Amino acid sequence: MKIAVAAGASSGLGREFVFLLDTVGVDEIWVTARRKERLLALQQQVRTKVRVFAGDICREDTIQSIKKALQQETPEVAYFIYAAGLGRIGAAAEIPIKDVQQMIRVNCEGAAVLTSLCLPYMKKGSHIAEICSVAAFQPIPYLNLYAATKAFLYRYSLALAAELKPRGIAVTAVCPYWVKDTEFISLASQTHGGPHFCRYPFADTAQKTAKRAWHDIQKGCMVSTPGWIAVWGRLAAACIPAKIIMWFCRHL
Repeated sequence: MKIAVAAGASSGLGREFVFLLDTVGVDEIWVTARRKERLLALQQQVRTKVRVFAGDICREDTIQSIKKALQQETPEVAYFIYAAGLGRIGAAAEIPIKDVQQMIRVNCEGAAVLTSLCLPYMKKGSHIAEICSVAAFQPIPYLNLYAATKAFLYRYSLALAAELKPRGIAVTAVCPYWVKDTEFISLASQTHGGPHFCRYPFADTAQKTAKRAWHDIQKGCMVSTPGWIAVWGRLAAACIPAKIIMWFCRHL
């Protein structure tokens, strides 16, 4: 049996990637996220059979349920998409400790653990896509921990791509700009210290962003910057001193 695995599939980019995975001819799509009702709704929206693993991706019981299913079914994992993510906007001292811990767990630990679970079941021609962010390319005041976790995921993806290339497994670090029709902006902005990043110019839709990234994933690109503003962000981080970029970010 050939499957695709999508984490963070209940909304935003993760949900859009499920629709794209529905076109590749796998036997099943295994989806995971906290909101079971949304995952069950996906079953009715795609043609491919969807298997639901509802739960917090950082909880041991969720991880073990996926691990057990992989061991029992021994499928070929043709695609693994990690789109689970959590962010908080605000001064470091204003973000609750529980949110600090959860950002690290979801954005870093969850990605690495699920990737490791799937790797033994991947073969030549398989694809891994880790959803990072343009925030991975530079330090960002008032988005400091989120940017740091995405920098981890970005570097992890690049190293993994080099490691798995001899096996014929492609790894893509997807680094989008702001996506306007996901829950990320509204949830990330719920900080007690007042608004930061009040404007999100040129933010694109989840559907357009996912489709652009999908093209790069299919080609096996190591890095995907879907959309011109994401391309500009990557180039700016490479060419402009971090001090200048951080000043600019503070005034958004």
